[in-house]
Amino acid sequence: MPSVVSQQWQEKASGFFSSSGVKLKEASQTAGSFVGEVAKDAKGNVADVAERVGSIVKNRWAILRQPATRHAVQEGLITAAATTGTFFRKGITGTKDKVAVGKTKVEEVAKMTAQKSKIILTDIERWQKGVASTDVFGVPIEVTVQRQQSGRPIPFILVKCADYLILSGLNSQYLFKAEGDQKVIQQLVSAYNQDFNAAIPEGINPIDVAALAKYYIASLPEPLSTFELYNEIKGARSSIHAMRNVLKKLPSVNYMTLEFVTALLLRVSQKSVLNNMDARSLAMEMAPVIMWEKGRKPESYRKYWSNPPKNTSNGSMDSAPAYSAWDLLDDDDEDMDASSQIPLDDGMPVDFGAIEVIQCLIEQHNPIFTDANETIWR
Repeated sequence: MPSVVSQQWQEKASGFFSSSGVKLKEASQTAGSFVGEVAKDAKGNVADVAERVGSIVKNRWAILRQPATRHAVQEGLITAAATTGTFFRKGITGTKDKVAVGKTKVEEVAKMTAQKSKIILTDIERWQKGVASTDVFGVPIEVTVQRQQSGRPIPFILVKCADYLILSGLNSQYLFKAEGDQKVIQQLVSAYNQDFNAAIPEGINPIDVAALAKYYIASLPEPLSTFELYNEIKGARSSIHAMRNVLKKLPSVNYMTLEFVTALLLRVSQKSVLNNMDARSLAMEMAPVIMWEKGRKPESYRKYWSNPPKNTSNGSMDSAPAYSAWDLLDDDDEDMDASSQIPLDDGMPVDFGAIEVIQCLIEQHNPIFTDANETIWR
């Protein structure tokens, strides 16, 4: 039999659910009414907004159709077009200026390239001419010696210069250091390019003769020490025995000519009290032309043989004109600037190793060149 408490709880639960159902029904009706009102309001708002937008568009279109407004719009468009055109013209002008500057730079580079190419082509031309040429400056030393057809494998120009200095020039100050008279030297260059056995006229300043010998050595396409043995010779400078063995690897013409030149420098150094040129001073002047690496050719002396004066004869330095192959690439009316034919090498680092080598060959000449035919001057 159910208790009194159970009946009470059943009554309370039934009343709770009954009242809850009534409240849910009321809430549903209230929510439906609210949603309906909201939808109605939203519809009204949309219609109102559409009406306002249409009115604004209609008013703006009416304004745009007015003459004053059309004129203002046209003025605005014209101003914008003019501004755009100005910027465009400025851009074109700036581009033209840049193109003009670029063209100038290209022309400068082209000119410099052409000048360097002229030098290179002339060197190649001299190399290729070989035995068919009479030139001695800028021609490989073996070609010159072969053309001489002599039992002595030394260029005649060096022999002539050495004989002249031994006889009358060893006491002259600053031999092989002073530059000499450029005109006289160029005339001598022209003479020897016409006749490799030409005589040096009497009365020529020994300074010019020493400079002629120096510039001839500088004109060789490859140094007397050769590119191949550069490092070996440089590495042997502290040992007479090692130096002697390395030098024996040189071609015969290079070896004999190097012995001849350093023997002459030894004779000059023996008169250093009078001429102010000891072995060290001579080495500093002659090392850059006797021993150099690829790309380090002593180009600063090129002015003495690249454009020699077009005159030479037997016995006189100022006579009838004669033209050499060096002139074939020259333009008579061309304005040459300082960077054209004489590239200076003042910025080249000093090769102290090469200087020490030449100083060693001068001071230790006889012990090093023991098996060479000793150079003897009368």
